[in-house]
Amino acid sequence: QTARSLSRTNPDAARIVNRPLVSIITPTYNAEKYVRQTVESVMGQTFADWEMICVDDCSNDETVPLLRSLQEHDSRIKLFQLEKNSGPGVARDLAVQKASGRYLAFLDADDLWKPGKLAKQVDFMHQEHQPFTFCFYDWMTEDGKLVGKTVTTPVPLTYEHMRYCNHVGNLTGIYDTERFGKIPISGIRKRQDFMLWMTILKEIKSARPVPESLAVYRLRDRSLSSSKLKNLRANFDFYRQHYQESPWRAAVSLSINVYHQLFVKPRYLRPSAATPQDSMSHERPA
Repeated sequence: QTARSLSRTNPDAARIVNRPLVSIITPTYNAEKYVRQTVESVMGQTFADWEMICVDDCSNDETVPLLRSLQEHDSRIKLFQLEKNSGPGVARDLAVQKASGRYLAFLDADDLWKPGKLAKQVDFMHQEHQPFTFCFYDWMTEDGKLVGKTVTTPVPLTYEHMRYCNHVGNLTGIYDTERFGKIPISGIRKRQDFMLWMTILKEIKSARPVPESLAVYRLRDRSLSSSKLKNLRANFDFYRQHYQESPWRAAVSLSINVYHQLFVKPRYLRPSAATPQDSMSHERPA
């Protein structure tokens, strides 16, 4: 038996034979309300050859005790803690450094994976020889109610598609370290995932998604004007730092980004097979 076939039936045997095939990168900060559901959605995967690297960014709630209790039930969950609050980019970067898997997958502490997510995506990467993939995903409300919408992407997704609009949901991306090595994560507070995907696409030019919704993204309350202004500032900083654009050029890029957010990205929003009445808030893996 190979390590991969062992992983589907005996995770402990797989780890003895080889390192985990997939390392899951999860930063946490005051996530006590959702983190158990997130971790259990990983524990419920049909693909078992994984480790989950959680890096806590100085939470002051019950996030860390919850993760420790989950560790007691599954040794594939690894917990590290930052000494001072530094933001999700720093937490993700430490998780990447600690990861031992060939593939790095990303999942935030309030989102969920459907049970077949890893199996389907890893199989797709092997069969289609894709060093970087992602997938479609559904939306749910903050309290876990599916809203009946699925976010899709252009196929194939090119570097130019992404320049003014991040089409890759952070909860869906996986890349192969044998192709790219471990790519450092920026320490900026927002848009580290955008920088990561653009770094990858700049090298390979285009990528293909698994054309199926395999994850669920939690919509948080970002309706306040102050939050919208912060997002605009984050996007402006992204163009200044990632592309080294002048303030004037970054302002132009930001205006194009706003256009894409308002008029281009909504074209890839589709009705979901799941109904809005369905709830993800109390799901437990089989």
